[in-house]
Amino acid sequence: MQTGNPSGPIWFSVGEASGDLHGAELMKAFRAVDPDVPFTGMGGPAMEAEGLVPRHSMREISLVGITEILGGLPRILKLLGVIRKELAALRPRAIVLVDCPEFNFRIARMAKKLGIPVYYYISPQIWAWRSGRANFLRDFVRKVICILPFEKDFYAKYGMDVAYVGHPLMDVLPLDLLDGLPVRENRIGLLPGSRTKEVTSLLPVFAGAARRLAVDHPGLEYVLVRAPGMDESLLRSLWPEDIPVSFVSPAERYQVFRTCKLIMAASGTVTLETALIGTPVLVAYKVSPLSEMIGRMLINVRYVSLPNLILDREIYPEYIGRDASPENLARTARSWLDDPEAYGEIKNGLKVLRTMVGDPGAPGRAARIILDDLEALASASG
Repeated sequence: MQTGNPSGPIWFSVGEASGDLHGAELMKAFRAVDPDVPFTGMGGPAMEAEGLVPRHSMREISLVGITEILGGLPRILKLLGVIRKELAALRPRAIVLVDCPEFNFRIARMAKKLGIPVYYYISPQIWAWRSGRANFLRDFVRKVICILPFEKDFYAKYGMDVAYVGHPLMDVLPLDLLDGLPVRENRIGLLPGSRTKEVTSLLPVFAGAARRLAVDHPGLEYVLVRAPGMDESLLRSLWPEDIPVSFVSPAERYQVFRTCKLIMAASGTVTLETALIGTPVLVAYKVSPLSEMIGRMLINVRYVSLPNLILDREIYPEYIGRDASPENLARTARSWLDDPEAYGEIKNGLKVLRTMVGDPGAPGRAARIILDDLEALASASG
């Protein structure tokens, strides 16, 4: 029987900025039911602002790509050893994993050995590659909580106890306010990623595209939304001095997204944020050549960005690996700037997508599922 300490904290394991955002919303939802529930574990600034007592920073596991993960493996294994000792001593009431499967699967394994119930919120995108890992989740996680409409059917094939709650972004995004903001026809947004590796790979590509667009669109203005914890001096060092750019904080991101004509962005959760807000995006991503080669062999979905996966068609052009070039990005950006019909088709598709991701209230539904299951466990063991 899995049962943690009923009076212990809920331990979160979060490894990236989007997970920090969703973890914070789930913490709010837990507190709406139980105002005194304590939280600890690994997270980021948004979760700490909601009361997480951090034992580790999510920056400790912020790695990209297969070869990059391998390079950081000794440090991660040492961290996992520390966490195992902490879990054994603390015996939290439950563990909530948020995405980040390469790390969190190891947490799930050690938690089961310790008899601590595990819940997976923001289920990992194993439908994209190595789908057999669903068998691991079935054996080591009490409940998987899905936020994408097609995930429930995927996990059901593996005989899993899975719940679909809708996407928590519908609670985070102030869509009524954003829908009323005007689009600036000459504004292009830049979202080069939340990790240093992403930024150093992609921002020079975005700059190269901007330089090409300046030839026939000299009036464009660029605005870069800095990811939480990202060093602005690094961003400035990667952008040419002769192309004007403004930098804004993460707190202003949604208003900026809405007012941009288009955005060049790293692949990630931010592409769904921009899609729900209604702004066309050019999606780019770069990893090491070896990671790209392995990824192309293993990935079993047609697209990498969530809007395309949900709609099952390429509404956001994707430029991955060697295709992520200044020439390709500038070419498509130019077509959107110059062809109102092509641009309008993208905008109309984004309106459809917004109807497909569920109603607001996903964090509350997820919190209720977890707390109800913990109560059932406590009753069964009592």
